[in-house]
Amino acid sequence: MEYRRMGKTGLQLSALSFGSWVSFHKQINDSIAEELMSMAYDKGVNFFDNAEVYALGESEKMMGRVLKKKNWDRSSFIISSKAFWGWRGKQNKPNQTGLSRKHLIEACHEALQRLQLDYLDIYFCHRPDKTVPIEEVVWTMNVLIQQGKILYWGTSEWSGVEIMEAHRVAHQYNLIGPSVEQPQYNLFERNKMENEFLTIINTVGLGTTIWSPLASGLLTGKYNSGIPEGSRFSLSGFDWLKEQWMKENLIIKVDQLAKLAQTLGLTLAQMSIAWCIKNPNVTTAILGATKKEQLLENLNAIEAKEKLTEEVMKQIDEIVQNKPILPEH
Repeated sequence: MEYRRMGKTGLQLSALSFGSWVSFHKQINDSIAEELMSMAYDKGVNFFDNAEVYALGESEKMMGRVLKKKNWDRSSFIISSKAFWGWRGKQNKPNQTGLSRKHLIEACHEALQRLQLDYLDIYFCHRPDKTVPIEEVVWTMNVLIQQGKILYWGTSEWSGVEIMEAHRVAHQYNLIGPSVEQPQYNLFERNKMENEFLTIINTVGLGTTIWSPLASGLLTGKYNSGIPEGSRFSLSGFDWLKEQWMKENLIIKVDQLAKLAQTLGLTLAQMSIAWCIKNPNVTTAILGATKKEQLLENLNAIEAKEKLTEEVMKQIDEIVQNKPILPEH
């Protein structure tokens, strides 16, 4: 397994990691979760991603039970959680969501209880909160670091301006700023990673734990002929994903990408994941899986990266036709 430093920090993450967003509790049980996490860990994966809102807290509970049973050396793996939406769904009351000091601290404590851990390696602000002063967010994260409840903090789906504002506040008050962002990044979603974040990466530094490298499964090709039963797009509550990705022009491109992958002796999923981690600014790509065979196939994207020559990368760009155009120097 390849390992990469998370921006300008000493923390090293495996280039491929394992997440629980849709699958844990909703698609798989404890037994399958243990099997998949064990396979990932044995293959060198050291980062496992979670959030308070995933399956309304049940995802963290499931991961916590697996970690408790496996009893791996705590220093050998990295666990993250995220706060913003709360875990009570429609039952959330004021102060049980957002990035207020009250919610961030209480959500951190609740995540630790569900995961059965003493500290989180990375704690993310799952979305920006326009109603909370950025000073409050940065101070709160700094306090949690000082208390030993978290080691690093980051953002998810923040804009470049919002991330830099957090760094400005951290610099002004001599606090610890965010060291990692979790954006969506795949062959159809490129602007933030390849354009907007470049200045941050080249100045204050920015680790990236990218999510949806397969565009919620679209880049496996399994949706080319419709929506299979039991797939992510068939689950209730995920109609927005279906609307985002089930478009004729994208399906046509997926078919063309699949044919290119075949000429390389790769699956479309392997080529798509390898394309993501080919970007040196990607610290780790978070994988999701419900089956052992699926996870093993995706983990082999590490070796697949070598087949993505400059010529192949050009062919991919010709198919997707969405490479961000940067200003000329």
